[in-house]
Parts: sequence; C-alpha cells; structure tokens
Amino acid sequence: MGNLYIVATPIGNLQDISFRAIEILKKVDFILCEDTRKTGFMLKKLLDHKIPREKLGSYYEQNELKRIPDTINLLESGFSIALVSDAGTPLISDPGFKLVRECLEKKINVISIPGPSSVTAALSISGLPTDKFLFLGFLPKRSGHRASLLKNVKKSQKLIQPTVVFFETPHRIKKTLEELSSVFGNIEIVICRELTKIYEEVKKDKISILMEHYKKVKPKGEIIILFNLKEKATYSKVF
Repeated sequence: MGNLYIVATPIGNLQDISFRAIEILKKVDFILCEDTRKTGFMLKKLLDHKIPREKLGSYYEQNELKRIPDTINLLESGFSIALVSDAGTPLISDPGFKLVRECLEKKINVISIPGPSSVTAALSISGLPTDKFLFLGFLPKRSGHRASLLKNVKKSQKLIQPTVVFFETPHRIKKTLEELSSVFGNIEIVICRELTKIYEEVKKDKISILMEHYKKVKPKGEIIILFNLKEKATYSKVF
C-alpha cells in the first residue's frame, strides 16, 4: 500500500519550501497538481532539475471525481503520490478533501507535509486576535448569497467573536467592501495582498478609507481580508 502525501508548497517566495517537502516531492512516484505547467515550472526551480512529464498528473475541481478511482488504484498497488496545489497548503479552498476522505475509508495512509498557508500568514501579521478565527474561503459569487452569509457571520461574531478571514479577487474587491460596509458598518479591516512576494502589501483601516484607496488604485494579485468586530479601531494610518 502506498502513501498519499499532502504537500504544502510556497505561496510566493520559493525559499519557504521545507526540506521535508523537497525530499517527498523527489521520492514519490507521482505528483497530482492543479496545473501541471505551473507545478512543473516551480519544481524545476525547487529541485534544480526538470520533472518527467509522466510523473505529473492534473487534479483540479472539474476532474476530481474522475481522477479519484485511478489514484486509489495506484495507491493500493503500492505507488506513492503527492498532492499539491498551485500555491500553499492543498485542500484549503482547493480540491482534494474527497480524495483524502476516500483514502481514509480505504485505510490508505494520508500524510501531511505542512508548510506555507496564506490564511495563517495573513492572520499572523494582521494585528487581530488569533485565538479563534473563522475562515470563509471565497465568498459566494451571487450578491444575495454573499449578503446572507455575511449576515450570518455577524450573528456568529456575537457568540464567539472570531477573527473572520476570507479570500477575494482584485476585480471584486470594491463591491465586497461595499457589502461589508452595508452589513457591518464602517468597521476597521485588514487587507493583505501578494503575501511573501515582491509587492507584498498590508493595509489596516476603516472600510471607507480603503474604498477611496481602491477607487484610485487598481489592486492586483491574491487578496485576503480579515476583521474582528470585537476589536476597536486603533489604527487610522494605511501602511
């Protein structure tokens, strides 16, 4: 019986890869990835040699159910497989949990190779409470569904007061800020963008000020938004 390794890879800076992750990626028989081209390029830099194309297999949301039976067969035949995402820790708003669930049911070993995660990276530098947090992934695409979710989040804040963390895309950031303001008022939030990359940016301020900023500046890259209603506004400067 082979092992399935859930391998975290860098979210931007390649120096964040762990020694253990490199060793696992070298030794496994196959590597499942969202985009074989992106992963192949990353691995060539990390491992200092080109990975054979036949070692890489695509595994993304649209083909996940189709790939699970073949992957289980390979694992049961003794092959070792690593699952990676385009960046960060697999399964966090990425496909993979259905495969892990199936492996556990089949008594196949699933081994975590921990490492970078944009969620915990953003939380650690946000200046917000870290003892409890609520991760929402990406908010629903439909406006009505987003509003409903945010209203439920507001109710949960009254009960357990977690720091709320979610992903957002550059083209939707202004609309999301408007919706946050509509539900929560002009609260202070934190926006992290392009963490560990050259243009890393962290902004902490009232929603109204950030809305004005993004009217003038068009953001690029990966965005994470955080807030906690328990926290009183202590900062007014965007940095």
